[in-house]
Amino acid sequence: MTGIDYRNSGVNIDEGLRAVDLMKREVKKTFNESVLSELGHFGGLFRADFSGMAEPVLVASMDGVGTKLKVASLMEDYSTVGRDLVNHCVNDILVQGAHPLFFLDYIACGKLDAVVAAEIVTGLAKACSDNGCALLGGETAEMPGFYNTGDYDVAGTIVGSVDKNRIIDGSAVVPGHSIIGLASSGLHTNGFSLARAVLFEKAGLTVSDHHSLLGEDTVGEALLKVHRSYLNQMKLLLDQELVTGMAHITGGGVPGNLIRILPEGCGAMITPCWDVPPIFKLIKELGSIPEREMRRAFNLGAGFLIVTSQPEKVTDLLRQAGEEPFEAGEIISGNSIEYHGEGA
Repeated sequence: MTGIDYRNSGVNIDEGLRAVDLMKREVKKTFNESVLSELGHFGGLFRADFSGMAEPVLVASMDGVGTKLKVASLMEDYSTVGRDLVNHCVNDILVQGAHPLFFLDYIACGKLDAVVAAEIVTGLAKACSDNGCALLGGETAEMPGFYNTGDYDVAGTIVGSVDKNRIIDGSAVVPGHSIIGLASSGLHTNGFSLARAVLFEKAGLTVSDHHSLLGEDTVGEALLKVHRSYLNQMKLLLDQELVTGMAHITGGGVPGNLIRILPEGCGAMITPCWDVPPIFKLIKELGSIPEREMRRAFNLGAGFLIVTSQPEKVTDLLRQAGEEPFEAGEIISGNSIEYHGEGA
């Protein structure tokens, strides 16, 4: 009777080792003087330098890429999803004034392809380097019978720090403060279940199709545009204490995310005057989706919102950083997010 080994059961240890070997060089590029461990240790060692802080506070968050991975699979291009994940997590702790220290990733699949895993991790490493944080460790799990062959799931945890007296929690927001917006690159990492249902199932498009609304981009290229990080643009504003609140616009859109940082008695009047990326116009048109639902599902071109009492100074500094900020609205008395004007 022939025995069954681990490989015959669906788990290829050799392919896992190959994946680690392929990703080692890119991961080590993210290491800095605070990293005290090597890749492959059971735990990552990180010696944080809090010398410039009176009361250092750790800020942690975790998230995933979601069904954007389905588009990456259809495109056979996993080079962007790692960057999406890191940038998303960086923005999530940035809204509280935190700077990232290190990142941990988790990749799960039905059948491991070392090249695909290395492509994902290379993207993670690039974004970690861009954001000044270490890719301290991670886990790659091959789970046949749980995931189908070709399916990948990617999630991660970020840990950052902020001085207690520099935490931004929205408590300083009052009616009359301005809301300044920074553009998104597209869907970022949210709304892909609706987007895929409209574009692929209802409209019958493929990732390689072109559409007049998208210009030179294919449908797949427009969907895979990388989730932006806003850390480097915001550093000077945070240093000068010009911000009273920030919102990373993810699932739930502007209404579902801005409300999370507003104190009791504060609402917002949103003036949707910014440019909406063509991919959103295509989804709305082909899906006959009402404007209210679009606002709840997508960022619609507003990836990050800044609440401030000094809008002119904030706008000037952001322009110096190469951004094209826009006036997105104003804080008002109340407890809801309202809209007026034309556009988004």
